[in-house]
Amino acid sequence: MKVKIYPDRCCGSGQCVLAAPAVFDQDDDGIIVLLQENPAATAKPEIEEAIAACPTAAIELAED
Repeated sequence: MKVKIYPDRCCGSGQCVLAAPAVFDQDDDGIIVLLQENPAATAKPEIEEAIAACPTAAIELAED
């Protein structure tokens, strides 16, 4: 699976970091930063939670 982020859409709510801190972080301005582009399959539930919680749809998940 592959995670794609759109920092230009990010509003800095931080919900992604709360849901999946091993995959997402925030820069000094609160904008999303991707820590793992291809995380382990075990992270999928947390990533899906981050996608659902993101108010600006700044995260996508694609299956390999």
